[in-house]
Amino acid sequence: MADIWEKLLLSVIVIVVALLTRLVLRHVIRRSVAALVERGRDRNGDLGAKARSILARAGGLSAERHRQRVETLGSLLRNVVDVVLILVVVLTILATFGVPMGPLIASAGVGGVALGFGAQSLVKDYLSGIFMLAEDQFGVGDLIHVGDLKGTVQEVTLRVTKLRDPSGTVWYVRNGEILTLGNVSQGYSTAIVEVPVAIDEDPERVQSVLRAAVGTMAEEPEWSEVLLENPTVLGVDSMSEGTMVLKILLKTGPDQQWGPMREARARALRALAAEGVRGPILPGVPGARPGV
Repeated sequence: MADIWEKLLLSVIVIVVALLTRLVLRHVIRRSVAALVERGRDRNGDLGAKARSILARAGGLSAERHRQRVETLGSLLRNVVDVVLILVVVLTILATFGVPMGPLIASAGVGGVALGFGAQSLVKDYLSGIFMLAEDQFGVGDLIHVGDLKGTVQEVTLRVTKLRDPSGTVWYVRNGEILTLGNVSQGYSTAIVEVPVAIDEDPERVQSVLRAAVGTMAEEPEWSEVLLENPTVLGVDSMSEGTMVLKILLKTGPDQQWGPMREARARALRALAAEGVRGPILPGVPGARPGV
C-alpha cells in the first residue's frame, strides 16, 4: 500500500513540475512574440522622420499582418509545448507504475527513424516556413524575387508559398527550396532616371535645369505621400559618341517608384526643351532635338 502511495506522490510531483515548466515556457514564448512584434515596428527606425511617417502609412496593413503571423506562430509553439509535455508526463507516470517502456520506446524509435528518412524534405519545408513566419520575410501581397521567379505572393503556408508572376502563371514554391529571396515591397524603393543630352552641352547648366525641374517634387501634395525625399540629380554618368547621360535618383515607398519616374522624365524633357538644351547628337542627323 505504501508503495502505491509513493508512486501516486511521484506522479503528482511529475505533473506539478510539468505545469511549472509549461508556465515558464509559455512566458518565454509570450515575451519572444512581443519582441518580434516590436522589431517589426522598428524596421524603418534608421530612416528620417518623413520617410518613417510615409512608410508607416503605406505599411500599416503589413504591420498588422506581421503581428497576426507572429501571434499565430506563438500559438503554434504553445501547442507544441503542450503536446510534448503531455507525452513526457504520460510516459513518466507509466514508467513509475512499472509499465514496460522498452518495447514502446523501441517501436517509437524505429517508426521515428523511418518517418524521418521518408519526410526529410517535408520537415525541412515546415522548419523553413516557421522561420519565415517568425522573421516576416514576406507576406501576402508582397512582390518578391525567388531565384529566377518574380511574382506577387498569393498565399503563404508552413510548407509552400504561392506566387503569381506578371504573365498570370501561379507558381508553388516549397519553403525548404527558397535559398535566396528579395522583397521589393519591404522598406523603400529607389529608381534611376537617365537623361541623355548632347555631349557638348554644359554639364553644370544641364544639372541646374534638372534640379529646377524635379528638385522639389517631394514637397508637392501630389507626390508628398510617395516620395521619401526630393529627387537628387547625381550628375554626369557616362559619355559616348554624341551623348552625355545624366542621372536622377528617386527614393519612394515600396514598389511606388513607377509614377514618380514617369513624372520626372516628363518634367526633364519639358525643362530641357524650354531651355534649348539639345538632345543626343546622332551621326548624320543635324540639329538633334532634346530628349530623355
